[in-house]
Amino acid sequence: MGALLLAESSVLAPAPSVAWWGLVPLIVLVAGAVILLTITSLAKNLPSWFAAAYTVGIGVATFCAVIPPWTRVHHHGAISTLSGMYGVDGFSLFITAVLACSVVLAALLGVGYLEREGIRGIEFYVLLLLSAAGGVVMAGANDLIILFLGLEALSLAVYVLAAMNLRRTQSQEAGIKYFVLGAFSSAFFLYGIALVYGATGSTNLAVIKTFLATRVVADETMLFIGFALLLVGLAFKVAAAPFHSWTPDVYQGSPSPVVAYMASGVKAAGFAGMIRVFVVGFGQYADTWQPAIYALAVLTLLVGSILAVRQTDVKRMLAYSSISHAGFLLVAVEAATPKGVSAAVFYLAAYTFMVAGSFGVVTVVGNGHRGRHDLSSYKSLAKERPALAFAFTIFLFAQAGVPFTTGFFAKFSVISASVDASSYWLAIVAMVSSVIGAFLYLRIVLTMYLDDHHDTGSVAVAAKRPVPFGAMVVIGVCVLVTLGFGIVPGIIENLARDAVPVLVSAATSAVG
Repeated sequence: MGALLLAESSVLAPAPSVAWWGLVPLIVLVAGAVILLTITSLAKNLPSWFAAAYTVGIGVATFCAVIPPWTRVHHHGAISTLSGMYGVDGFSLFITAVLACSVVLAALLGVGYLEREGIRGIEFYVLLLLSAAGGVVMAGANDLIILFLGLEALSLAVYVLAAMNLRRTQSQEAGIKYFVLGAFSSAFFLYGIALVYGATGSTNLAVIKTFLATRVVADETMLFIGFALLLVGLAFKVAAAPFHSWTPDVYQGSPSPVVAYMASGVKAAGFAGMIRVFVVGFGQYADTWQPAIYALAVLTLLVGSILAVRQTDVKRMLAYSSISHAGFLLVAVEAATPKGVSAAVFYLAAYTFMVAGSFGVVTVVGNGHRGRHDLSSYKSLAKERPALAFAFTIFLFAQAGVPFTTGFFAKFSVISASVDASSYWLAIVAMVSSVIGAFLYLRIVLTMYLDDHHDTGSVAVAAKRPVPFGAMVVIGVCVLVTLGFGIVPGIIENLARDAVPVLVSAATSAVG
């Protein structure tokens, strides 16, 4: 018996080597969520600010944990770990840092909102950390199954976050709509994985890339349908038209801090997955999937910018604005070049702070108007709260692409990448869309500065209520980042240029 066991053990595959240093940011997020849940379950008399402060600390720790592997990857190259299923490269680490920033900003915004709405905030912070962990997995996934697991971890937490305000039926309705439509998109994505596996014999992106480069696919129809279904699943997450129908209703009904995270963190994770799958994994077949993304980009740009102008609710305006920004990011993805990837990464970083600051202002204004977000609630805001109106103006101008803001360089880099890829008409559509979108942002600004408010009672209430400390910090930091890196964008540009997605097979990866 002993000899038989020895013979069997000799043929067993060795345990996979794990580069733990590359997984530290992910471990910090997951362990942070578990520890927070454990502490709050055992200790009942914790101060109300503890969970928020703890979550902010975990977000900052995750951001700091990115720095050592970033330096190591920069000097020694990218690696894959967990038997080639997860990649540690500049791209995954940069997106991880963006997700960490979105967690910190959303947690700070949540403090005042949860207190105002009378919501116990522990679930909010735990789900926020777990969702971000799913996004980190998507950013580094070298295997379609791992990408799907990250997508589900990201999504399931956000479904609950969208519906967590039980006092407002709009929030529960938003959560149900997001969940039902999200389930369909997940099914499309999973079926796409099955078809790609059937055509190539693997779900590992590095293996698939080698297979497509060295062999002729026996059933290209199956492969192309798999591409289409994968694109549908990811297009839903990034709110690309025509898969955007959930966005206005969910953004309007969900708690504002949750929307800030959805517009920044969820969008960053979705585009990270799209770039990793199509630009890197299926790069040899770019001529096949580029026309589909070209069409998605045009439709998304026009739908987002044109329909935004017709809205009267500011949260719905920002929802359609988010759709338009997804169109710009699709323009960068369609280029399928290193410059396009760099432009998309820069755009995601800049947009995270622009949109978080915008929803910080929305959270404060909604506090003074009993949760109302119609455009009339912003009349005379410049007179009653000049600093708040000035900050909102900065964020809106940045989203419009006004010079000396990060939004200008983000849009310029995307259009430049599209022109270099010879997609001239797509670049023109993007510029026209930007001009149309500028009307929306100017409409809000003019409402704040020029319109007189007739409901003086609600204005007085809004003016007397102090701005929550967390929202104040978020708005201030976002203004500094939007203007500071808009004037001196070189730092983020250089980091984005180094954020290169790389597929490294398990056989060639050096683990240290």
